[in-house]
Amino acid sequence: MSSTTVHLVRHGEVHNPEGILYGRLPGYRLSERGEAMARRLAEHFGPADDVPPSVTLVVASPLERAQQTAAPIAEALGLELGTDERLIEAANYFQGMTFGVGDGSLRYPRHWLRLWNPWRPSWGEPYREQVARMMGAVHTAREKAAGHEAVLVSHQLPIWVTRLAAEKRPFIHDPRRRQCSLASVTSLHFEGETLARVSYAEPARDLLPGARQVPGA
Repeated sequence: MSSTTVHLVRHGEVHNPEGILYGRLPGYRLSERGEAMARRLAEHFGPADDVPPSVTLVVASPLERAQQTAAPIAEALGLELGTDERLIEAANYFQGMTFGVGDGSLRYPRHWLRLWNPWRPSWGEPYREQVARMMGAVHTAREKAAGHEAVLVSHQLPIWVTRLAAEKRPFIHDPRRRQCSLASVTSLHFEGETLARVSYAEPARDLLPGARQVPGA
């Protein structure tokens, strides 16, 4: 029975001075710090001296920030970068808006009804649907990289709810407490087809202080 690891990598920091919840909008690229995070990930997954690389597959969400994060990893490993629509950011009603009470979209009562059900959630793509598509991508990668490792670059919320499902935890949560920082690595370790354990790492941890983060970005 082969051991296979599928790493769910969150993209690096995005240039977003307006603090927009950009969701699936085009045109949001990595910041300079985000590009440095992508290079750090390439070092993390890249080949070491006299040790053949374990990663045999690199795939990313179609969104620009994910592609930019994945490209240096694929280049360092000499692999072709693949794209999987199932790794895309979660759909969100508040996409394109600032999100807050004081000067954000929650100033307007017409938006409040979107917050009535945090279990689904009522403001966007259901958590269970996110997990279903993400796990579909994970199992495809597991099969292609059997006995090795795969890197899938995605987004915070889809990665986080996939981890919650894997660990059999409830979906409802405080977005500020997600353990899924920029350029983090959530790893799903399989024995054959069975998920054996989940681990978490932050290869770019030293680049995080002062980084501007938007919940759900």
